[in-house]
Amino acid sequence: MQNKLSSNIALFLTALIWGLSFVAQRAGMEYIEPFTFNMVRSILGGLSLIPVILWVKISHPDKRTERRKHFQHINLTRAGVACGSVLFLAMSVQQYCMQYVGAGKSGFITSLYIIFVPIISILLGARLKKEVIISVFLALIGLYLLCFKAQSGFDIYDLLLLLSAFLYGVHIMVVDYYSDIVHPVKASSLQFFVLAFLSAILVLLFEKPSIDAILACKIPILYAGIITCGVAYTLQIYGQKYTLPVIASLIFCLESVFAVFGGIFILGETLSLKEFLGCIFIISGVILSNLHTDKTN
Repeated sequence: MQNKLSSNIALFLTALIWGLSFVAQRAGMEYIEPFTFNMVRSILGGLSLIPVILWVKISHPDKRTERRKHFQHINLTRAGVACGSVLFLAMSVQQYCMQYVGAGKSGFITSLYIIFVPIISILLGARLKKEVIISVFLALIGLYLLCFKAQSGFDIYDLLLLLSAFLYGVHIMVVDYYSDIVHPVKASSLQFFVLAFLSAILVLLFEKPSIDAILACKIPILYAGIITCGVAYTLQIYGQKYTLPVIASLIFCLESVFAVFGGIFILGETLSLKEFLGCIFIISGVILSNLHTDKTN
């Protein structure tokens, strides 16, 4: 019982940290450009997981044969490149849009990746469940209320965030594919370094970063890099060890709620009644889509 309680608290803190990361990402756009932000935060994210890797290595003596190590290193490289490449696409689109979209709204649109996961599974041959149909219906209503404007229709950045959510769903599927054959923390650290490398290419092509601007953005970057990646990922690993997957998924749904609260209380953002109702529909769809989910993010 004590382990279950502490696990749920750890997962709650994970959702809180992830939700407030939208605030950090939005605040960071006041100082530096999006691809520079992603590059630096990803480097910090990869480095922040190295102590966790070392701790696991020390606490669990390596008894693998050289042959097994060789094949696992190959799989780890494949996982890092595949996961990092998809995450790069998702995060690049998302961070670019956050120059123009508030933290709370971004958090709710991005949370739709949880609904995209079962949809992608259906496209790959899984059986269609009625919960998925209802979840998509609720999410579409919520998306309409949250994003549609009578004068101009849907904003291009809202639609791009929806694309980002789909890419995050693809990332979940790629992670799921490799989760049973590679060490999760090692793969996560490697994917962040891959993401940083690919982001650096965009920085060289499209941006002009400066050390002064990066230093001025130190608090959002440190939060998004170390706290969101290193601390939250470690909490997630511990929390999911003693909690049922469906419970973990439902707790993670609070991420979008915390994004809204953070946007309101930290950044001074506001939501109209129509947008608030849209959030309610989206979170309802997200929760419903998780009620019969066997795996989590």
